[in-house]
Amino acid sequence: MTAHLRPLRDDEFEGWVASSKAGYAASIEHDGGIPRDVAEAKAEADFAQIVPDGKVPEGHGVFVVEDDGEALGRLWVAERDADGERVLFVYEVAVDEAARGRGLGRLAMQFAEEEARRRGLARVALNVFGGNDVARGLYRSLGYREVAVWMAKQL
Repeated sequence: MTAHLRPLRDDEFEGWVASSKAGYAASIEHDGGIPRDVAEAKAEADFAQIVPDGKVPEGHGVFVVEDDGEALGRLWVAERDADGERVLFVYEVAVDEAARGRGLGRLAMQFAEEEARRRGLARVALNVFGGNDVARGLYRSLGYREVAVWMAKQL
């Protein structure tokens, strides 16, 4: 595999925001059980807060997963405080559906761990929806453990 990660280019920013926001809204709807309009509104509000200036925020890193010159996925990370320590937080790891099962998500997460080390951080953290079994399996296989589980029941 010749896959690697590279920084997002300026000319890719708008496409990344649109794709990332749409994927986030879809996950909120599908895995979170939230109605589409509410999920889309939450995604809009969250992105407006986190990415307010039309550029990758200071301290954040957005990377493209590329194989043989083709962009096949994304990784978005940022330093954040969690439980009294500074961690590298994974906001997004996404691989295009047609490219899944090739180890690209694993490559992205290993890159995130290397990025944390480069930044002098000792921990990587992330949130994952309970229904995203594939992602949860990947994270577990890399040694991540669940530290909290939020549950709900529709009545």
